[in-house]
Amino acid sequence: MSRQVTTSTTAPPRADAALVGRLRADLRSAGYTVDGVSALLGPLAGAALDREQTLPAQRVTADADSPVATLVRLFTLGDAVDEAEAGAALPTLGVTGALDLGLVTLQGPGVVATCDLRPYGDEKHEWWVASDLSELATRQPLREDHVLGIGGASTTLASWTPRPQVERALDLGTGCGVQALHLGAHARHITATDISERALAYARFNALLNEVEWELRAGSMLEPLVGERFGLIVSNPPFVITPRRAGVPLFEYRDGGASGDTIVADLVRSIGEHLEPGGIAQFLGNWEIVGDADWRDRVRGWVAGTGLDAWVVQRELQDPAQYAETWARDGGHHSATAEFASMYAAWLDDFASRGVTAIGFGVITLQRPATGREPFVCLEEATGRVAAPMGPAVLAGLRSRTWLAEHSDDDLLAVAWRCAPDVTEERHGRPGADDPSVILLRQGGGLGRAVRLDTAMAAFASVCDGDLTAGQALTAIASLLDVPADELRASALPVIRDLVAGGLLVR
Repeated sequence: MSRQVTTSTTAPPRADAALVGRLRADLRSAGYTVDGVSALLGPLAGAALDREQTLPAQRVTADADSPVATLVRLFTLGDAVDEAEAGAALPTLGVTGALDLGLVTLQGPGVVATCDLRPYGDEKHEWWVASDLSELATRQPLREDHVLGIGGASTTLASWTPRPQVERALDLGTGCGVQALHLGAHARHITATDISERALAYARFNALLNEVEWELRAGSMLEPLVGERFGLIVSNPPFVITPRRAGVPLFEYRDGGASGDTIVADLVRSIGEHLEPGGIAQFLGNWEIVGDADWRDRVRGWVAGTGLDAWVVQRELQDPAQYAETWARDGGHHSATAEFASMYAAWLDDFASRGVTAIGFGVITLQRPATGREPFVCLEEATGRVAAPMGPAVLAGLRSRTWLAEHSDDDLLAVAWRCAPDVTEERHGRPGADDPSVILLRQGGGLGRAVRLDTAMAAFASVCDGDLTAGQALTAIASLLDVPADELRASALPVIRDLVAGGLLVR
């Protein structure tokens, strides 16, 4: 889909292999890494920069005489840097090479960056990511074709993505390529798509800078992928619900060109045809809640008829005013301006026209069953702290729910279950009471679930050490409590299934 956008005035950096190689060598030599920058800034300035406050970082780097400090000032803070300082920080590339790549431009006696370039990484990798300068660096609102760098949504998706080894993976709406970098650790072939040619240019540059190969394709959503299937699809789609009204910027990185939550709904309904049997899709999304309806009913309607397994976790809920404030401010528009007030009103009017009372944000995990079984659907809320990274727990949760969908109650009772290593038991009671009034089984990792158990299920959990099968344990507990064994099994089965699905019980 195409639409008019306000375009940026500078081109993305050029993907020149020889010059990018020199840049890479200089960044390494300078110690321009996540750890190197953290050590330079310290906890106070680093935390302030995460909150989009630059002054502490500017104070630290102004007093530091090192290549890494110069690079932070130049590429993160957007400050003008003396040409000699820039040359000292980039001795192999040189200022001339940086100009040729389009990384900087001359300004008076110094240079200023034309893009944001900063270190990024995970537990095993160190990368660099180039993107358009943020409003912190430009001191003005973003252009509509702005290519976003490393942000909260991209790191959330990276943390939640399950990472099985796959032959082919897809980064749908790649932007500057953050998710594609992560995919390189567990996918042999990576395809990355985006509607924005500017974003693809940044992705091309970042792939070259980090010495990886991606197949880049231009097109809207799934259009350039007809007939293709993947083992894993990840996407930070343009899910932000945006009023279709003059004066509201249509940022390419967050707006998919449709009203309401249509972009996410359509993606849920159509992505299955691009998944291999057993393939997984992981993406973020918003959904509208109309009146006093349950959000699960809306999302369940999207999943119905797709034939896909679905596990959706709602992480946050905002009212229309909170949502409007967040996204009217997002592009660098300050709340004291007339532009902000106009956009704020446009969002409120848009939501009111559809009777929207709240907007949910969450993580959507879909799986194409490898067999002809009935798909499972799990819709839950988890607004507290979760494991970081969350991806291993997501993959384990998919595997356990798949096993449950493919096995009968008799199969479940035939397994000798164990409490997961991160599970603990809590007992709460009134002072002086002989017995606890509340018994909780609590998960230390994953979603941090807490499940309330009755006396029988607490006894069951206490013997889940991989020795007795569930059936044997329930028979013994029924005898001990003097209750009919078949009645105990009937009441215990849904609880055991829930504990297995949630990762509190493992095989």
